[in-house]
This record gives sequence, structure tokens and C-alpha cells, in this order.
Amino acid sequence: MLSFRGVTKTFGRVRALDRLSFRIEPGEVFGLLGPNGAGKTTSISLAVGLLRPDSGSIELEGIGEPHEQAAREALGVSPQSLAVYDDLTARENLELFSGLYGMTRRERRARARELLERVGLHDRANDRVAGFSGGMKRRLNLAAALVHRPRIVLLDEPTAGVDPQSRNALFDIVRGLRDDTTTVVYTTHYMEEAQRLCDRVAIIDHGRLLALDSVSELISRFGGEGERVAQDLEPAMTGSPGGGDLESVFLELTGRTLRD
Repeated sequence: MLSFRGVTKTFGRVRALDRLSFRIEPGEVFGLLGPNGAGKTTSISLAVGLLRPDSGSIELEGIGEPHEQAAREALGVSPQSLAVYDDLTARENLELFSGLYGMTRRERRARARELLERVGLHDRANDRVAGFSGGMKRRLNLAAALVHRPRIVLLDEPTAGVDPQSRNALFDIVRGLRDDTTTVVYTTHYMEEAQRLCDRVAIIDHGRLLALDSVSELISRFGGEGERVAQDLEPAMTGSPGGGDLESVFLELTGRTLRD
């Protein structure tokens, strides 16, 4: 669905991405993980056409490059920085965004109603967003990314700063997108989220791909006997069969040095 082929991107003397290559399959939830400064946000910005690579190529397969109109119409993005308007109501926000995609007034109203129900905000549809909690804004932020029924949705730290209830609601929404065969790219600092949600995970650091596989295969290859954490409790917490966890893999590959 989305391919990076040898993508390099530099900012002055900083090489944010270094010949990065991976391919995201249609309908999967694909985790993009890495420490601070690893290149995750640059990858997202390139994937949605806000930046262009210095070398290499990015393509939505069968559609085109991210900066092209057809690709923009197939993409939805929920940025880490909230992209909703506090002075508008939840319904007005969604109708505004859907209007940008040329929907009729009737279509905008119907889609807003459907999405507000989906993200658990139907009873706050006519309330101004300024009075929403962080979790409510996050859910609305995600709804705004879905107004045009994109084929691929990029979620950049979608649960940052939310309460446990909103966090679990967001998990359910992501699972629902997978059931609808929507492709999801999911970046997060929370390893347990990726372990619960993602079909495959790519771990990057210093702009390079360190590993890419299913969570179970990554744990099998890199988890290590000495890195198992609460092995008896892990299956209940993550739904995995035990024998290590994704955080162990992440630390094994990226190290334990603090990143600021």
C-alpha cells in the first residue's frame, strides 16, 4: 500500500533518514517505532507529502507519490499536534474537514454524525471543542482524519496524554479500521500499544531500519532470555503468548542511552 525505497532526507548536517526502505501491506496495522530523533516524524511528513525525499522514492502503490492529488485523497493523517478548532463544535469541525473534500451538505452532516458515534462523542456533537478533555480532542482528531474514508491512515502518537478510557476507545477504533481493511500506520512510544495492535512493526533509529517483522517474530529473534519482564503476567496484559516483550526488543536494538 505504501512503499519507501531507499529514502534519504537531510536537514543541514543532520541526516534524518538514511536509505530507509520498507513496504506496508494493504489492510494491516503497521507500527513505526523508534527513540526520539529516530526519524518517525520525518517519515510521516514524507508519507503525507509535506516533505520530499532528497533521494529515493515514496509511493502509494497504484495511486502515485504522496504530493500528488490522487494520493492526498487516499491519505488520512491524525497528527500528534491536535488539528481541531477549539472555537467550533465537534460537529462543525468534522463538517468543515469533510467540506474540504467536496462533500455535499447532506453528506457532511451524515458523515459527521456517523464518526461522532464511532468515536463516542455523539452526545457532545454541539459542544465547543474548547471545553473538551485531552482524550476527547484526540478522538475528534482521529475522526477528522477519517472524514473522507481514506485507504490509509497515519496516526502519529494518537494516545499521547489521554486517559485510560479514551486510550482503550482509540484501540477499538484502530481495530475497527483494520476490520474495514483500512491500512493504518501507527507511531507510538508505548511498546505495549504496538504489541497489542500491530500486525508488523518496523524499528528505526538514526534514520535507518533496524528490524521489521511481526511482534512474535521480533520477540523470538531479539527478545533475549535476560530481558523477559513479568513473563507470567505478560499474556494477560498484552494477549501475547509470553516469552519476552516488545520493549525488550526495542531496548536490545536501540540501546538504553537516554534520548532528549
